[in-house]
Amino acid sequence: MTTHLSALLETVTGLEMAWADAADATEMTRDQLMRASEELTLARRQMDALLAEVAAEISHESRAELGPEGLAKQQGYRSTTQLIAASTRGTTGEAAQLVRVGEAIAPRSNLLGEKLPAKYPFLQRGVASGELSMAAAAQIIALLDRVRIKIGAERTAEAEQLLAARAAGQSLDNVRRMIVHAEAHLDPDGIEPSEDERRAQRSATMFERDGNLHVHLVTPAEEGAAIRAAVQGYVSAQFAARKDAVDPNGPDADHRTVQMMQADAFTLFCQHMLSCAHTDVPLHGATVIVRIDLEELTSGTGHGTIDGTDAPISVSAVRRMAAGGGIIPCVLGSEGEILDWGRERRLFTRAQKLALAERDGGCAMCDLPPCMTKVHHLRWWQRDAGPTDLDNGILLCESCHHRIHDNGWEIRIDGTGTSARVWFLPPPHVDPSRTPRLGGRARYAIAA
Repeated sequence: MTTHLSALLETVTGLEMAWADAADATEMTRDQLMRASEELTLARRQMDALLAEVAAEISHESRAELGPEGLAKQQGYRSTTQLIAASTRGTTGEAAQLVRVGEAIAPRSNLLGEKLPAKYPFLQRGVASGELSMAAAAQIIALLDRVRIKIGAERTAEAEQLLAARAAGQSLDNVRRMIVHAEAHLDPDGIEPSEDERRAQRSATMFERDGNLHVHLVTPAEEGAAIRAAVQGYVSAQFAARKDAVDPNGPDADHRTVQMMQADAFTLFCQHMLSCAHTDVPLHGATVIVRIDLEELTSGTGHGTIDGTDAPISVSAVRRMAAGGGIIPCVLGSEGEILDWGRERRLFTRAQKLALAERDGGCAMCDLPPCMTKVHHLRWWQRDAGPTDLDNGILLCESCHHRIHDNGWEIRIDGTGTSARVWFLPPPHVDPSRTPRLGGRARYAIAA
């Protein structure tokens, strides 16, 4: 029995004692409520420790060298993080954190199969006992991994022991502050990384939540100077226009905050790039596609969607977007009619891909946006004389396309046109009952 599991079982016993004879929380005394809260929090952290250990082993069984035989690909997922995210009902970021922590605190073995201590044994004990949260352990592990080559194994172990002890019982904000000071102490030269190192750290991430697109940009100061100047220039121009307004307090007055203006600046710059015919920047056919039923567009009731975006948008927002450059409004009739090409063409047309994006929402298997997919024949055009029709097409990213062929998955389409449903049938070694899994937009769309 692992250290993590033993600690969890002890906590469950304590939780049973805290609950005592109460039927539910409403029958608990205040002392019982506090104790139950503490025991439940402890149990959750210990459960996370077990989950991290399992996640690390799933990652090992899904390593790249196993190819199609990797666990994640056998289960129909593009990566370890996708498999774990689906299993835990969490995000891929949370799944990646579980793997990182698990690989750092799980037991190891050498090439002979002999057991070795965890990479970070002090953190292992802290996480197993529940004194350290998963997020705090991840922060400390990231620091130790960054500095261990520079400071050596002995100092790394000393730092691990100190940080594990100091972080116990601390809030995550305090742990972050402690790590900043610890890194400055352990690696003074790292406070000012070289230009090459800073350029290697640049990143831009985007994710959607609650109907908003969140963008996080990290770039070296010298490269970000152009961004800062352009955004600040736009904001300054807006304030100048506000100052010259005839009635600064009128109903049409500009009451945006600086943060709102900065967000508007990024939107305007990107809209300009999409519609500009003279740009030298390669955009590889990037286009914004907005979809709405004709009846909803004319009546003003209902909603539309944007390819690659989860949240629906109002009819008025559709009309505003359709008036801009670089936007293709895809208005569908009551039957979602798109012409089929039969055997006359081997390659699907752009119009057919737009229709399939309406049905599949992107990669019908893993949800990558339409711009990262290709239309594939269900019955092969050359070998099986499959027609180039909507009912014989499906949007798949390259990874899922190869995974389906390599691992023996089957695809079934129920219905016709853009309202059809896509089903994936796993091979027997993944699911002996071969229970179909719903794919495409139908997984998250709500029927009217």
